[in-house]
Amino acid sequence: DPIFFAAAESYFANRAEDVRGDDYMPDDERGLPFEKLSLVASFRSTRPVLEFVDAAIDLIGHEALGMVDAVPPHASEVPGPGLVELWPPVAAGLVEADDGEEEWIDDAVRENAARIAKQIRAWLDDGLMLESKGRALRPEDVMILVKRRGELAQLLVARLYAEGVPVAGVDRLRLNAPLAVQDLLAAIRFVLQPDDDLSLASLLVSPLIGWTQEELLARALPRSGSLWRHLATQHRVLLAPLDAMLARADFTTPYQFLEEILSGALDGRRKLLERLGEEARDPIEELLSAALDFETGTTPSLQRFLDWFDRGEVEIVRDAAQPRDAVRVLTAHGAKGLQAPVVILADATADPDAALRSALRWKPGELAGPLPVFRPRKEERAGPIDDEVTAADLRERQEHWRLFYVAATRAEERLVIAGSLSAKWQGKPPPESWYGVAARTFDALGIAGETRVFAGIAPPTAAKPRAAAREAAAALVELPEWVRKPAPQEPRPARPLSPSSLGEDEVADPPPTPAMRAAAERGRLIHALFERLPSVPAADRARAADRWLADVGQVGDAAERHAIAKAARRVIDDPAYADLFGAEALAEAPISAVLADGTVVAGTVDRLLVTDTTVRVVDFKTGRQVPRSVDEAPTYHLRQIAAYVAALAVIFPGRAIEA
Repeated sequence: DPIFFAAAESYFANRAEDVRGDDYMPDDERGLPFEKLSLVASFRSTRPVLEFVDAAIDLIGHEALGMVDAVPPHASEVPGPGLVELWPPVAAGLVEADDGEEEWIDDAVRENAARIAKQIRAWLDDGLMLESKGRALRPEDVMILVKRRGELAQLLVARLYAEGVPVAGVDRLRLNAPLAVQDLLAAIRFVLQPDDDLSLASLLVSPLIGWTQEELLARALPRSGSLWRHLATQHRVLLAPLDAMLARADFTTPYQFLEEILSGALDGRRKLLERLGEEARDPIEELLSAALDFETGTTPSLQRFLDWFDRGEVEIVRDAAQPRDAVRVLTAHGAKGLQAPVVILADATADPDAALRSALRWKPGELAGPLPVFRPRKEERAGPIDDEVTAADLRERQEHWRLFYVAATRAEERLVIAGSLSAKWQGKPPPESWYGVAARTFDALGIAGETRVFAGIAPPTAAKPRAAAREAAAALVELPEWVRKPAPQEPRPARPLSPSSLGEDEVADPPPTPAMRAAAERGRLIHALFERLPSVPAADRARAADRWLADVGQVGDAAERHAIAKAARRVIDDPAYADLFGAEALAEAPISAVLADGTVVAGTVDRLLVTDTTVRVVDFKTGRQVPRSVDEAPTYHLRQIAAYVAALAVIFPGRAIEA
């Protein structure tokens, strides 16, 4: 608020004067001036653009912008030439052809959008040089500004797309409005209710399926009953994509369903972008994000998602500051903080009085909050209401001129001012429009003509052209066919096989008796001692074994503990097995390997000793009957040891394996 800043300036100026007058101030600090500095240096626009803006502000007057003091002239810090163009306004009545669905839009608005799109296409085709940058114009160098989102903004996107100019779309729109979103929602509506003829017809003629209106009409008539039942009977072979959607509808979440349409065999994302252009990409991604957000808070069914989406009003806000190889279309208010080499004010002829708000917020002195009041007619204005209307109109008009300043100073090198006029204005733009003040500014600068051009009071020199090779657009590359196919199933190794599960126990032993269970428990305890005692000094093994058997093994009989410990120590202390229980041997060693036939062996051996020439593996077994020789050993034990030997032969090739 300029009034607020003026009050703040006055406050601090008075404080500075008071401080200078205080007795406690040192003599060398008395009388210091209160500096008033203006930010007049521009690092965005070239000098001709700023000279035009300064001339326009002088014509309007700083009071019209709500400024207390006069605005000092700008100083450009950007070298190079600049240009300001005033195109003649497009008057109503020039276009008589029937434009179908756009016929309800004023013909002058349509012609203005087409003129702008064709001019941008011509600039790109002719290689228009940006003289302050020394290179040719690119689509991202163009920014089109409108006063408000509406018919013109949508038409500009459509006309630019028709001319083959990359366009990022409008900066803000409702998520359910873009055609790409409507086509995807039609797919959801169809799978939820196949007999919904409208949704099915919309889906069939969408880019996802690709039928023409004529093909749909020929295949749909004559019929009785629903469209789906008719097509399923007469044209079943053409409905494979729809059958695939129906097959997945009950088993996928909304996000999965949409992503399968876009990235799966249907290749929906590519089809939508080819038909609708790059501006469809953001709505598609926002719809997917909305589906993900929905799934985090409720049961993710298609019916619930469609109901949730239809009841909401999700709005897409594109980040216009992100670099894109596309023309940007946004409002002057949304362009604050942005810039572009070429800026086009597309609806500069808009009448500011037509945009006055119909309701006011009036706050009588005795009320705590404001009241909504409809704007009265001119003959009805009186008293406090008249004062409030006058103040509101003044604020609106000041904002109108401040937005003009913002829009004009977004241009780095070239500013184009254009617009259209309805029949009401009879070919003359509203005096208080941006176009009106621009025309008067050209008059003040002494520039006449139908298309008026201002290149500066003293046109600067152009920048040195850059190497054209760096500016050349990359040639389109045909993508290989495998890009659009699902990735092949990743090969997986066979399920790891534990050697202890190899073979079946076919030994016909009787059911275990208490004595057999006691023997098995004894074997388990000896096995545990084999694992623990080797790291204990030999002199302490008897005492350590007895303590472990009593505390952990829960063996209460001292004689039994002694017998078990003795049996284990007899093996561990035997010199023949010293290396297997020595420091170089591994206890409970895990091994795994893939054999030549693809079998994966994974298990843990009780003792493993690896030398430069030999690998020795030992696995302890507790059986109900101890075999007297290898030939009498159970087959499943032999297969297990053989699997370990085969795995170790893969891990340690060239070494002898002893098991």
